[in-house]
Amino acid sequence: MKYRNLGKTNLKVSEIGFGGIPIQRVSFPVAKSIIHQLFEKGINLWDTARAYSDSEEKIGEALSDLPREQIILATKSREREITKLKEEIDLSLKKLQTEYIDLYQLHNVSNFKELDSVFYNNTIEALKKAQQEGKIRYIGLSSHNSEIAIEALNRENFDTVQFPFNPLEVEAAAELLPLAQKMGVGTIIMKPLCGGALENKELALRYLLDYQISTIIPGIQSEEELTQNLKAANRAPLTEEEKFKLDEEVKELGNQFCRRCEYCRPCPAGINITFCLLMLGYYKRYGLHEWANERYHSQDTKASACQDCGECEDKCPYNLPVREMLNECREIFE
Repeated sequence: MKYRNLGKTNLKVSEIGFGGIPIQRVSFPVAKSIIHQLFEKGINLWDTARAYSDSEEKIGEALSDLPREQIILATKSREREITKLKEEIDLSLKKLQTEYIDLYQLHNVSNFKELDSVFYNNTIEALKKAQQEGKIRYIGLSSHNSEIAIEALNRENFDTVQFPFNPLEVEAAAELLPLAQKMGVGTIIMKPLCGGALENKELALRYLLDYQISTIIPGIQSEEELTQNLKAANRAPLTEEEKFKLDEEVKELGNQFCRRCEYCRPCPAGINITFCLLMLGYYKRYGLHEWANERYHSQDTKASACQDCGECEDKCPYNLPVREMLNECREIFE
């Protein structure tokens, strides 16, 4: 495993880190096994969030018997109100079984209202106070919107910025990435595989490693994904043939697809929106009609249960027409 500087911090992070969303789906023993294997392979950055149900707890338990000085823990909170934010920091410390968090980020600052609330509520000052108390070492933010992330960096001297970047979503390469590099801000790449939509996963990771980024944090929930991701870290830059292959897949995907970030959950009607839209993608993009239909009908609550409340669309960082897409699921599968 190779390591890169995390911006102006004193941290050196593995080129490929660990994204903590998918680990929610596996048991504690499986999570511990995967995390230990990753540690043994040289991964030292573990990204999670208070919003990821039991992800912090699983990571904390798995890493509790490993050398703390070799571990870089990163978590984040959606709270902007000072008292609640302090409570979240303390809860994260407890769940992660640690006395300090290496990187604490403001979670999903993805519109100007959210960004303004960070400064209006003195949220950053609260984080700096926690920093002085030794509870956190560095401060960053995550955003799904490059314009918002750029404005945030122009307003505040953050240590890191976390944002989506992949062969399909390349907007960040134009201005956000160069600005972060100029300011010495560490760059943490999320959604490197378009939420799992990209089939050529090794090529997608190698594509990103050609850029001057700090680290990539794909979600890992199985030994197969572990092996696949580590393989990318030890390969040469893409050949012209591999670039062409990746470009062809990007063209086929288009823009209207679910990245499986799961911010739309929970659905008030109990619909597993991510799963429904995943099956829709397999049906339309890959022609797996029978397989997708069978999988779709294996779930108890289907797209037809949608109450048209719109909560999913309010929470979707990619502004997808989720209700329309669920209706398409109903028309195809039901």
